[in-house]
Amino acid sequence: MSNQHKNPTISFRITEAERKQIEAKILASGMMKKDYFVRSCIYNRICVVGKKETIYPLVETIYNLYQQLLVMQTAFIDSTAAELPTTEEISALQSDYKNMLKAIIDMLDGAKYLWEGGGSHE
Repeated sequence: MSNQHKNPTISFRITEAERKQIEAKILASGMMKKDYFVRSCIYNRICVVGKKETIYPLVETIYNLYQQLLVMQTAFIDSTAAELPTTEEISALQSDYKNMLKAIIDMLDGAKYLWEGGGSHE
């Protein structure tokens, strides 16, 4: 079977920050990574209409980020806390929030045609 070839692979290197942004957008899209990359490359814009299967992972991710924020808040408020969050931990949480919110905003921006122009929803 040496004459049979798989489809070619496309790969590229990205920074850790870029990886986190891409993964947040993939989660927000509700698509498989492969489908997200293909559509992103071909059409340059991803539009996803929210549905239960798309929204629940977003809610879960935001909830987990919120729980991390509450833990940090408690550490700052509790004067008996042994360890305060490090600058790196705070920066990482801030970055995760920013990436997820940007992904959600981009998803909503791509779907704004549903409520803008041409509709008689007023």
